[in-house]
Amino acid sequence: MMKKMDYQNVRGTQDYLPQEEIVRRKIRRTLEDTFIEYGCKPIETPILNYTDLMSSKYAGGAEILQEMYTLSDRGERDLALRYDLTIPFAKVVAMNPTISMPFKRYEIGKVFRDGPIKAGRFREFTQCDVDIVGASSQVAEAELMMMALHAFKKLEMDVVIQYNNRKLLAGMLEAFETPLDRMNKVVLVLDKIEKVGVNQVLVELAELELSDQTIKNIERFLMSEDNEQYTYFESYASENEQVKEGLAELIELDGYLNYLGIQLKCLFNPFLARGLEIYTGTIYEIFLENQLIKSSIGSGGRYDNAIGGLIGSTESFSTVGISFGLDVIYTALSMEEKQWNKNDIDIYIIPIGTLKQSLYLATKLRKDGYKVELEMGNRKVKKALDKANKEGYPFVVVLGEREVEDNQYKLKNMETGEEIIHTFTF
Repeated sequence: MMKKMDYQNVRGTQDYLPQEEIVRRKIRRTLEDTFIEYGCKPIETPILNYTDLMSSKYAGGAEILQEMYTLSDRGERDLALRYDLTIPFAKVVAMNPTISMPFKRYEIGKVFRDGPIKAGRFREFTQCDVDIVGASSQVAEAELMMMALHAFKKLEMDVVIQYNNRKLLAGMLEAFETPLDRMNKVVLVLDKIEKVGVNQVLVELAELELSDQTIKNIERFLMSEDNEQYTYFESYASENEQVKEGLAELIELDGYLNYLGIQLKCLFNPFLARGLEIYTGTIYEIFLENQLIKSSIGSGGRYDNAIGGLIGSTESFSTVGISFGLDVIYTALSMEEKQWNKNDIDIYIIPIGTLKQSLYLATKLRKDGYKVELEMGNRKVKKALDKANKEGYPFVVVLGEREVEDNQYKLKNMETGEEIIHTFTF
C-alpha cells in the first residue's frame, strides 16, 4: 500500500487562503494606487540573478549575503534568488542608459532570505518598493516619506517615521576616533539600541576592542539629552566634513517636512543606522505607533554609489528608495483585528433549477460592473443563504423557474432583508 505523503510547506514559507489573500491584495492595491498617484512607473525584474550581481560589494553587504539562497543551473552557472528589489533595479538602470531621468519606479514582488523567522518575517516574502534615480535634492526623500504616510493613512494604520543620515552617523564615529575597519560593526551595534538598550550596546562595543576614549565618546553621545537637536552636531560639523554634509542634508529635509506639516510624524533619531552598507545619506524606518509589532514595517534610504558601482563607473547616480513589507503590514493589520471586508462579491446568485438562466443573469450583471458569484454546488436554498451570511455577501438573488417565467429577479439586501424586484429578459 502506498504511503500517504506528509505535505508541508518549506520552513519560512506559507500559503494564503482566500480570506487572508483578499486582505493582502487590498493592501497591495492600496500601495500600488498610491505609488501611481505619485507618478511612479512599474517595472518587473527576474527572481533569478547571477550570484556575482547579488553579491557585488555595492549590493546588500556581508550581513545579508549570509541569507542569500544560491543555486546552479544545468550549465553550472552560479545563480541566486533575489533578496531584495533594489539591486535588480540598479541593474536595470545600469543596462538601460537611455532611461529619462529622474526615473521613478515601483515594483512589487517576491524576495527570498534564509534568515530568522518571527512575527511578520518569513523566508519568502513580498516587497513593495519605490525608488527615484536622478534626484539629488532631499525633496526626493520628503516625497517618499509623504507617500508612506499617505499610504498608511489609507490603510488606517497609525505610523511614525524615524530618520537619520549615514554621513552624520559615520562622521560622528570618525570624530570619536573609531577605527575605519570596525566602523560598519559599530554601526550594526548602534542599530540595535532600541531593541537591547544602551547598556547592552556599550557591552557589545567593548567586545569590538575599541579604545577606552572612543567608547567614552560614544557613551557621551548616547547619553546626551541634546543629541536630537541639530545644534548638538554643529561643533563637530566645523571639524568633520561628513558631519557637515549630513547635517546640511538633514536641515534641508527638515525644511520640507515642516512645510508639508508632517514633522510630528517624522522623528529624527541620531542612532538609526540601517545595517546595510549600501546607504550613503538619509535613512528611514517606519514603525507602528501602537508597537504591536516592534520591528519596522517599511524602510529605505539614499544609496548614491550602487548604480555607478555596478557598471564600473565613478559616476554617482543619485538614488533614493523606500520599501514596504506586505507580509509584515498584513500581520500588523491581523493583530489590530481591523474588520476589513473579507470578500469582494457584490451579488450571490442561487439557482433553483435555473442554472442556465442564472449563469446568463450573472454574466449580464458582471458586464454592468458587479462582482458576482454563481452558486454551482447545488446547495439547498437554506444552506446557500447560510453561506451568504457567513461570507458576508451584501446582496443575494434566489432565481427560481417562476422568476424566469415572469422575466424578473428579486435582489435581497442581506443586512435589511429588503427585496427589490428588477425586470430582466431571460
